[in-house]
Amino acid sequence: MSPTKGVKLYDTTQQRLAALARIRDRSSHWLMCRAIESFLDREEHYEREKREDMERWERYQLTGVAISHEA
Repeated sequence: MSPTKGVKLYDTTQQRLAALARIRDRSSHWLMCRAIESFLDREEHYEREKREDMERWERYQLTGVAISHEA
């Protein structure tokens, strides 16, 4: 496991996290780790898609070749 990281949470966020942890019978730590992993997965996917779109756009600008709507 890597070094501990500190995160400051609003009181209401902390209360919501504790309540959900009780309901799910999980630790707040587990919920926070899963939330961060989920966020990173989603954002990394978005960045890959954005990069691919930019590569396609640059290729189109250089070649003028595009895929038709029918294809």
